[in-house]
Parts: sequence; C-alpha cells; structure tokens
Amino acid sequence: MKKRALLFFTMLMVSVTLTYAQQRQITGKVTGADGSPIPFATVQIKGTTSGTTSDQQGNFKLAVTGANPVLVIRSVGYATTDYTVGASSAFTVQLKEEDKNLQEVVVTALGITRKKNELAYSAQTVQAEELNRTRDPNVVNSLSGKVSGLEVRRNSTMGGSTNIVLRGNKSFQNSNQALFVIDGVPVDNSVANTPDQTTGRGGFDYGNAASDINADDVASVSVLKGAAAAALYGSRAANGVIMITTKKGRSGMNVTVNTGLTVGTMDKSTFPKYQKQYGAGYYDVEDNTYQSPDGHFWYADIDGDGTRDLTVPMKEDASFGAKFDPNLMVFNYQSLDPRSPYYKKARPWVAGEHDPSYFYKNTLTTNNSVAVDGGNDKGNFKLGYTKTVENGMIPNARLVKDMLNFGASYKLTDRLTASANVNMSKIDGKGRYGTGYDEYNVNQAFRQWWQMNIDMKDQKDDYFRDKLNKSWNLTSPTNPIPTYTDNFYFMRYENFEQDGRIRYFGNVTLNYQINSWLSVLGRTSMDTYNQWQEERNAVGSKNPSSYSRYDGSFIENNYDLMLNIDKQLSTDFKLTGLVGGNIRRTHAKYLRASTNGGLVVPHLYSLSNSVNPMLAPEEADSLMQVNGLFASATIGYKNMLFLDLAGRRDESSTLPANNNSYYYPAASLGFTFSEVVKAKWLNYGKARINYAEVGNSAPAQALYDPYDKPSGFGSTPIFSVPAIKRNPDLKPERTKSFETGVELALFDNILTLDLTYYASKSVDQILRLPISRATGYDQMFINAGTIRNRGVEVSLGVTPVRIKNFSWTVNANWSMNRSKVLDLPEGLDFIQLGALQSNVTIGHAAGQAYGVIRGKDFIYDKATGQRVVEDQEGQAVLPGYYKTTTTANEVIGNYTPKWIGGVTNTVRYKGVALSFLIDIKKGGDTYSLDQAYGQSTGIYEESVRLNDQGKNIRDDVAQGGGIIFEGVTSDGKPNTQRVRVSGTRGLGVNGYPNKEFIYDAGYVKLREVNLTYSLPGSLVNNLKVFKGIDLSLLGRNLWIIHKNVPYADPEENLAAGNIQGYQSGVYPTYRNFGFNVRFRF
Repeated sequence: MKKRALLFFTMLMVSVTLTYAQQRQITGKVTGADGSPIPFATVQIKGTTSGTTSDQQGNFKLAVTGANPVLVIRSVGYATTDYTVGASSAFTVQLKEEDKNLQEVVVTALGITRKKNELAYSAQTVQAEELNRTRDPNVVNSLSGKVSGLEVRRNSTMGGSTNIVLRGNKSFQNSNQALFVIDGVPVDNSVANTPDQTTGRGGFDYGNAASDINADDVASVSVLKGAAAAALYGSRAANGVIMITTKKGRSGMNVTVNTGLTVGTMDKSTFPKYQKQYGAGYYDVEDNTYQSPDGHFWYADIDGDGTRDLTVPMKEDASFGAKFDPNLMVFNYQSLDPRSPYYKKARPWVAGEHDPSYFYKNTLTTNNSVAVDGGNDKGNFKLGYTKTVENGMIPNARLVKDMLNFGASYKLTDRLTASANVNMSKIDGKGRYGTGYDEYNVNQAFRQWWQMNIDMKDQKDDYFRDKLNKSWNLTSPTNPIPTYTDNFYFMRYENFEQDGRIRYFGNVTLNYQINSWLSVLGRTSMDTYNQWQEERNAVGSKNPSSYSRYDGSFIENNYDLMLNIDKQLSTDFKLTGLVGGNIRRTHAKYLRASTNGGLVVPHLYSLSNSVNPMLAPEEADSLMQVNGLFASATIGYKNMLFLDLAGRRDESSTLPANNNSYYYPAASLGFTFSEVVKAKWLNYGKARINYAEVGNSAPAQALYDPYDKPSGFGSTPIFSVPAIKRNPDLKPERTKSFETGVELALFDNILTLDLTYYASKSVDQILRLPISRATGYDQMFINAGTIRNRGVEVSLGVTPVRIKNFSWTVNANWSMNRSKVLDLPEGLDFIQLGALQSNVTIGHAAGQAYGVIRGKDFIYDKATGQRVVEDQEGQAVLPGYYKTTTTANEVIGNYTPKWIGGVTNTVRYKGVALSFLIDIKKGGDTYSLDQAYGQSTGIYEESVRLNDQGKNIRDDVAQGGGIIFEGVTSDGKPNTQRVRVSGTRGLGVNGYPNKEFIYDAGYVKLREVNLTYSLPGSLVNNLKVFKGIDLSLLGRNLWIIHKNVPYADPEENLAAGNIQGYQSGVYPTYRNFGFNVRFRF
C-alpha cells in the first residue's frame, strides 16, 4: 500500500513538473465596477482545480497553458465571472456586485459543498483571513466571538484546553464538545482531564486534541450549528459540527513563508493586589496567639546565644500577623539555613520587596511556516511545515509543536480523480502548569495562602544556590520539612512534568464521475495518535518522592462510500442528493503506573526505581464500531423553494445487540422570497424552517461489567467487579430540535442579517448515578433525565462605507440560550458533577438552568430581603457576624451566560487593512475559591481597608477598628454591632458563606487587533522573486474593558469539560503583542 501511494505521488510530481514547460505567466487585477480592488478573490482555471487568490490590492499571478484559457473568478458579494485570457499577459477583470447569498458556498456534512442559498438550516463560515489574524497557536481559540451561538471558553495555561459548545449543553455527564471534521473526516477532540478536576484539585491541563490542527493549513471553517445541519453524522451530531476545509494547491509553483513572533506581558488587572502592612500568622487576640510576649511571633533561640528570639511563624500560610516595622528585627526561614548568607541573622520586619508577580516572566512565542503548492489542469499538490515554540509565563515551561501536512489531487482519467491528505503533528511539552487546588499550582499559594513578608527573589536565590528545597513554609525551627508548600523554583525545576504526542490524520479519496449528474465517491480515513505524560516528585520534596507515567493511544478509521446526485430535472426543478454508508472503528487504550513508597535512587525517574513493588497499574482498552447508512435529497424549485430530507441509521457496538440500531431523521424547507417580492431595497431574502433528531451514543464499556484489578493480596493477584455497574439496556441520548430563521440582504448589500430561533430537547440522558453499596457497586449507568435549550441567534453585517480604495465593514454576532433541566431520575433533585473545596458543588438541579453552583447562602430577612446578622449568644456564629444556612445545598449561582456576542470591525484603504474584535459575554456565574481563601488569609489589599470611621479594619474595635456587617438583626432592625477582623474571623470563609464569592463572570474584551500592510504590486514586481509581501502587527487579549471578578480573568476555569464556573489558583491573562511577515514567491 505504501509503495503504491509513493508511486502515485511521484507520478503526480513528475506530471506537474513536465507541464510547467508549456506554461506562461499572466498577471491580473480584480476590481469592482468602481475600480476599487477586490482582495482575496478566488481565481481558478476553468475545468481544473488549479488557481490562486488576489492579494490585498486585488493583484494576482498565475501560470496557465493553452492559447485561450478561461479563468473563473469568485468573490463574496460579487457575481462569478468567466474571463477568457487570450494572448494578453496582463489585464484587469471587473466583477459585478451580486447578492453574496446566491454565490456563497458552505462546506456541509460529509464534506459536501453546497450553495448557501440552497440550505434551509443555519450554517456560518469563517474564512482563513479572519481565523488566523493573530496567529493563535490553538485554532479553536480563534473562533471566539466570530460565530453566533458558539461559546468558547479558554484558559491561560500553556497549551491548555478550550471548551467549545454550540447552542448550549445537551448532555448532563457526557461530552458537550462539538464534533470536529477536517476535509470530511471526523477527528478526535477529547480532553485528557484528570479525576482530580472533579474535586477542584486540577492536576495538569494537557489541552484538547484539536490543538493539533495547523492553523496555517486551514482555508475555512464552517460551523453547522443545529441538528438539521449535522443530521448526516447521526449519533455524533448532538453537539453540532465544526467543519474545517484545508488549503488546496494552486496553479503554477507557489511558495509562501510566514515568520512571526509574539511577546506576552501580564495583564495586571488579572493578578492580586496585595496588602503590604502585615506579615505571617493567623493572629487573634482571643483565639490564636503565639509564644512571643506580644503573641505575634514564635519564640526560639535561633542564633545560639541562649536567649529566645522573635521568629516568623513560618508554618502559617496567612498574613494576619504582626504589623510591619522596619526597626523590628526578626529571624526567618533563611536564618536556619547554613548555606544562606542570613544564617543565624535577624532581618528587618518588612514586606517582601519582590511579591509573587516576580515569579512570572514575559512569554515568547515564535511561529514560522513554509508552504509549497502547485498544480495544472491535471492536478495539484501542497506541502507545508509549521513550527511553533511557546515559552510559558512561569519558569521551566516550554511547548514545541511541529506540524507537517501534504495534500494532492490528480485526474487519473477524465472521469476519475484521486486525492489524498496527510497531516502529522508532534507536540513536546515540559513544565505545563498545575491547575486548581493542587500543590503543583503556584497560584494556590499566591492567591490563597501566602506570607507577605516573603521576598520571591530570596526564594529564587535560595534554590539556585544549591538547588535544594529551601521552603519558606517550615514546620518549626527544629523541623525544616515544609508544612504545605515547596520552594516554588524547586517545584518548577525539579518536580516538573513532561509530555508528548505524535499524531497522524488524513484520507485517501477516489471520485468517479459516472455522467454529468451522477458521481460516486469512496474514501478511507484515519486519525491516530500516541501520547505520553510523565509526572515526578523529587527527593527532598514535601511529599514522598515519586514518578508516574501515562501512555495512551487512539485510532479511528472511517470508510465512506457515497453516490452523489446533482441533476437539473427540468427548467424549474433541480435534484441534489446523496446516498451512502459509513463504517467507523475506534480503538483507544491507556496504561498509567507509578512508583510506590518513594525512589531508591534520587533523580532517576523510572518505574523500576520504586522503593516498594508498584501498585497495580490503571489500564483500559476499548473498542467501538458504528455502521451507518445515510441519505439526503434536496428538491429545488426555480431557485426559490428548497425541500431537504435527510436521514441516518446507526448501528453501534456500544448499545445492546438486540437494540443497537437507531434512526435519525431531518426535514428542512427554505423559501427565497426575494425571487417573488421585488423591491430595490431587498437584494435577498430567505425564510427557513427545519426539524431533526440526532444522538449522542453510549460510551464504550457501558453495557457489560469489565474486571478491575486492584493491588494483590501479598503475592496473590486479585480481580474484582468495577465500581460502576454497567447496563445492558442502554439507549443513546437523543436530541430533538426545531429551528426557524430568516436571511436578508438589504440596500445594495450594505446590510445583511441572519436571524435564527431554535428549540431542542435532549432526552434519555446517559447517567452514572450512585446506588446502594450493598449491591457491590458505587454507581450504575441508566437512561434518565431531560434538558431543554431554547435560543436566538443574530448575525449582522454592515458596510457603512464602500468607495474606491476604501471600505469599512462591521460583522456582529449575538446569541442567547436558555436551558432548563426538565426532569431528573425519580427521587433525585440534583446530579453532582464536582464536589469542590469549601463545600461547593457543581451539577444539575431540576427546574434550573444547566450548570448549577450550590453552597452555603446567607439567611435573608423575609420582610426586607436583607442579610440577617446574628444578635444572640450561643448560636452557630458569634453575635455581629452573618447567619448562614446550615447546609451547603443552596443554589447560589449558575455558570450558563445570559448571552454572548462579538463585533469585528475591518477597515481597508488600498494596501492597508485594520481589523479588531470586541468579544462579549453577559452573565453566567463563577465561584472564586481564590477570593474565599485569599480574603480569609489577609493577603489582599481589601483586608486593610478603612472602615466607616476611617480606621484600619484590623485595628482593635476599642480603637475604632473592626467592621459592621451590613444587614439586619432578627428583629428586622439595622445591625450596628462592630466586630473585629483577625486571622480566625471576619473575612473570607471566616465571615461569609459561599454566596459572597459568587461573581458575575461576564466580560467585554478587546480580543484581537490586526494591522496588515501589503506592499504595492509595483514595488513587489521590482523585487523580481516575490509575488507579494504582507507585513502585520497583531495583538491578542489586549484589554479587558469590563469585568466583575476581582484580580482574575472571568474566562478562567479548571479546564474544558462540564465543570465550569469555578476558579481556584487561576493564572493571570497575558496581553500578546507580535508581528508576522508573509512572503509569497
């Protein structure tokens, strides 16, 4: 097989090379009727797949053969034009404006290209120019704000995962991520989340598999939002489809080189503002004092002179200690280190000169690519390579991506065309960031548990002096073991993780044109990757030394056979359709193992270096096959009325053998009323309506119990039943969806509008629910539960100015989704997804929107609605402090946003183009554990604010300090009791319930800015070797214009997945500034 493929590609290259001798070079310019240039117009040699695109000034170069070649020239908003070249080698082609909806094409399900005006469902396309303006290393992030109904949640971790959801979440516990399809072939986009992320402890975020997609190779992205658009994918279609079309070879020989660099700097609004007045301790005059005479310090003989010294309470991870005084000399952790220059020396009691922001550094990302493509009337090819190197915001963090892609198409005969695409990506990561409430996450300390007397430069010097674990957080003067936290530099340089992934995906296709209206297509595709992850804990760490390794592999093969019909039945009627079948086979497996009891030899990270015999490894191996039959037919009447019927029948191996076949139908009707209603102001108008049913199949190994293998009993191996009881009667989740909408183009295409309303109901949820342990199991798979989504989407395009050499366009997207959990299994009112710190849980509650946050709430006065303050002795809280609910089962928030939107402005003047994107999210809640703990430990500047009498709230109440909690007492009268603020009461979790730390996660962001200058054709032509040069300045995440979450980016979460609306140890957002130069040869 490999030899045949090599022979095919060799013949193709030889054919292309021989043909060049017969070619001649032509140059042209594409303009509108007013003479203004049309950038990025498609110029194709008729009857071939060869072509090119015009540059920013409308210029193009192309190699053609024959005496009178015909060019087909297309651009959105203009009529397609055939132009006969003749003997001329330089010419100008004027395009006539026409409604873009009649010409625009969309890549639909299974990779079939259709005219947009024939579609009766919502689909939105993002072109490469819009997608890759800021050269984000993760192409998924670049969709944010550019598609209505598409919610993108990203994280600031290096190579971190992105959550991408269309039209709301439809599954309680299974994936809600959209299906990714590249050139008609589904690819895996799973997220390697850790079990700890369900408890908020995070672990490492290894990102989505979609990050393997090379943005430089993407020509366009079509988003199929609803069930009708995605119905041909059947049991994979419930969450919508992201259709990616890659670039194809153009006529002649073309070389494109991109070189770019991006520098990231911290957005200080997303990092804490610390108080600089108090140091280490949890001091409270009544509840918590230390040994020194004033009760603020430890009291121990540190310098060996026989007298006790004031010593920092190093064990404590808070800053409610003594007030700083530069005249007061104290001993700290460095005083105990014989290698430190401060050994047995006291130092002034002052705030650290270098706070935790010193630990962060500017990021640097380089992105370089080269692409070669060519073609003639027989075929074309493309070959590209991209290398991205990302240096992270914290020490010893680096991510390297190498991506190689090759594609070719060749006419074997006048009727038979062969094509192939192969993509390879190699990712090497080192020092990914820990997330959540995890000891590998430095922000757990920096945002929650910290001593303001610590100087980060001291921590750096302490580590690099001898590369040992010199922590600030020692247990006692006589016990140098860290209590909670290792030295942060030791953690990053000794306890780092490493990972890698090698991935291949692609397809081989044969298309045979039986006659003018009938063709048959056969396609085989593969998506496969192997990945590994290593995590280590060095000897000398707080925790015992260890080493763990994860090895996983995934392969999916798809085999498609389709008969395509495109026939003009009569003058008035046209039939477009297909019928075919698909076989999908998936095989995934992994093995995770770790040492036990520590490492025998320090710094030797190997499973065989375990002190004790290794525990039984965690291992899984799953196989899955789905056989599908599908068909669709579209009847068009006078290019005005379109009826589309589609259906798919899937037979899945993950469902019971006697009931494993399900049918997914779709019906759509579109009416182009502008063909009937003739008005000068109406260029185009279409109404559409559709209904469809799609599915979300059961996961592998959900039917029958596999065996678990726990650790053996001595030398005797043990096998047991799993913790989760399987269910042999499972059905797939099913989503029933209705959609209607209207598309308009008005006032000579100055205004375009796409308005959609949809409603969907997802039933037969596949759930893992707790059951009685008397059964021998903890949980069981069942089908139960219903969720409803209703929403409105608006896509608006406006061209306020369009004159010669100048244009200004505005594209806006807005969407609102309202979800509601209609019912849960009998006896349940809540399904838990995650049990997080401080008694917060995230899940689903009957009658509520998707994504409920539960915890403790205030007690509210029934008459006034104000918070109630305790005024009685002997109660759960002291008098003067807030009363709270006794349980943590109150609904205190919901992470689903009220609406999302984005506005892109693009201004063009001759060869200059400026564009910027404003990205908006309204509403949706997040719980901040950082605020809950950070306020209670006294590290934030709010903990030293002035009260209503102008006094520091930490001052004694007798001296006018303390605070009065706003609210009423049990008799409904305003609270007037002043209470103290200390290390054990008053702020954070020591004075407030969880509800206090629920924040509106909405935002307004300047997401993208791009300024590109294309050198004039006259200048480029003088340089001989170049066809074009584009110089770009770019920016990403430049400004959070509005937010409500203190010291953090509202977008930050643990990782992709269904557990959202929770912040713990979040990383700051970085503003990215860069440039890119593109050379075209």
